[in-house]
Amino acid sequence: MIQTNPPWIRFWDGLLHLRNRHFFLVDFLVICLTPALALLIRTEQLSSLEGYAQGLLVYTALSILTKLPIFLKVGLYRRYWRYASLDELVLIGKASIASSVVAGLVMFLLATYLPALPRSIPILDSLLVLLLVGGLRFSVRLTEHWRRQQVDKNATRVAIMGAGAAGNLCYREIQRSPQLGLKVVGFFDDDPLKAQANIHSVRVLGNRYEMAQMVSRHKIDQMIVAMPSVPGKVVRKIVAECERLPVEVKIMPSVSEIIRNGFTMDTLRQVQIEDLLRRDAVQTDAVAVQNLLEGKRVLVTGGGGSIGSELCRQILSCRPVKLIILGHGENSVFEINRELQTYIKKHFMVESAPQIETVIADVRFAERLHYLFKAHKPEIVFHAAAHKHVPLMEKHPTEAVDNNILGTRNVLNASVGTGVQRFVMISSDKAVNPTNVMGASKRCAELLVHQTAEQTGLPYVAVRFGNVLGSRGSVVLTFKDQIASGGPVTVTHPDMKRFFMTIPEAVQLVLQAAVLGSGGEVFMLDMGEPIKISQLATDLIELSGLEVGKDIDIVYSGLRPGEKLFEELFIEGEEYGQTAHEKIMTVSNAGVLVPANLKELIELLTTSSARNDYKAIFRLLRLLVPEYQPEKRAESSRPPEEPSTILLQQSWVNVPS
Repeated sequence: MIQTNPPWIRFWDGLLHLRNRHFFLVDFLVICLTPALALLIRTEQLSSLEGYAQGLLVYTALSILTKLPIFLKVGLYRRYWRYASLDELVLIGKASIASSVVAGLVMFLLATYLPALPRSIPILDSLLVLLLVGGLRFSVRLTEHWRRQQVDKNATRVAIMGAGAAGNLCYREIQRSPQLGLKVVGFFDDDPLKAQANIHSVRVLGNRYEMAQMVSRHKIDQMIVAMPSVPGKVVRKIVAECERLPVEVKIMPSVSEIIRNGFTMDTLRQVQIEDLLRRDAVQTDAVAVQNLLEGKRVLVTGGGGSIGSELCRQILSCRPVKLIILGHGENSVFEINRELQTYIKKHFMVESAPQIETVIADVRFAERLHYLFKAHKPEIVFHAAAHKHVPLMEKHPTEAVDNNILGTRNVLNASVGTGVQRFVMISSDKAVNPTNVMGASKRCAELLVHQTAEQTGLPYVAVRFGNVLGSRGSVVLTFKDQIASGGPVTVTHPDMKRFFMTIPEAVQLVLQAAVLGSGGEVFMLDMGEPIKISQLATDLIELSGLEVGKDIDIVYSGLRPGEKLFEELFIEGEEYGQTAHEKIMTVSNAGVLVPANLKELIELLTTSSARNDYKAIFRLLRLLVPEYQPEKRAESSRPPEEPSTILLQQSWVNVPS
């Protein structure tokens, strides 16, 4: 048997489906009826309707001709009444009073020509119109509120960690989206000034240290972490506490993600490893970066890669006149171009939109690069194209030489030959005291940048930083695949550590370094504390809702060729100094370390690579990069008790070699 709701519930549900065209018809009927009702209230005699019939008809006609146009003019039929507030009530009052005053004034001015009516009728009519017009509309608002309360009885009970701007934004989005089935029962915030305060009629229940007792008392099912700029160590503690309770945890994305994509409830997600490793938000001189790139022709090599594509995103937001995306992989270039074209349609007027040019090319072919640079005339170049996979480059050193060294030389020559004003090369912390071909090749590329800057006097610079989370070939993606397939998760060594940054953070600092560069410097980004890879694996397993040793095992496979237990930050002989940005260091004497015979050695390296002469390649790399030690086994290298990042914190200037 089909069950139906009682008639009164069906009536209130029907109210929610009223549209403004329906309200217009209802208002017409109300305006037709309220003068007669006002007269009955005034005289308390039904017979008065007949006695004042002529005057009543004239006043009713005047009311229709004045009230409805005024209601239309003030926008009474352009409102969404489910969320009516005090503003709408004031609007209805003003419209009702103004229209009644106009109708009454006309009656007064034409009193000698029109049938008489009691002078109080316009006042009573105004009050009745306000009551009926406003009451009907606010009954829709009350119905929505009643329905929300019914939904709340079965809703997921949510608390928001963070009662600041982000928390308020999250609360408002939940209120706008009743279909989500969420009810906010409280906030948590560590600010003592907010303790026990009410925000949108919801209480701040306490700080994060009081979470356990409050979760139990208020029967909280889900915690939303609305602190997009808080460091990862705080997120880690909150997540650990919620897992212990247990409470489901969701998190707002980082500040950079919100700036780029905006925020809706759809962007709330499960906690990811990037959140646990999140560092303090990077403060950049956005105006200086904007001034550098706005109206310029900017070229990005490796534009389809992880770093290159993020460079393209952030550069585009600075309004260049033209963005040239150069890459070797056609699919990745196609994808970033499609993404950026969508961004342009949403954020730019057609007449002022930057032009995006996609170019499929290989940096190893010098003539092709010269042709493209002459055709597009870039003013600023970001060189992100490189081979970065350490074990693969150990097996194929010719590819590291051709792509990382000769490719960089080709891009530099094309830049100088076509008058590129500013050049920034993306380097790696593996270029510091390298034990692998990839690191040595990136160090050689740095030397080429220094030499070009010295010869031209132009701001051509290199920027070093560590691993980026989420990049192609990242250990994080490997671990996720292993967890998805049931394990085990393979870690090379229990003591291995690496520096990690998020891709947006790294690119922000690269753009800032581009502003700071005057010529020939190596900039080194402050990468924070190194992270144990075994801890990274443990975090990923636990974030997947699994337990190490019970659901997924971690096994140690041994170090691969060329790997070190830890990455270093300093090269003997380099002098490090502080820049205007607290998270960027500069090597002030980088050009001094360029070998006098660099050009000749690079030519020999080119010949050796063409012949696939691995022995010659290794010998030449040792001559070019004296600190390159391929025979140094990572098993024998142990990280110092105080990692070199501590030196950065203790003395950002003149760090001893």
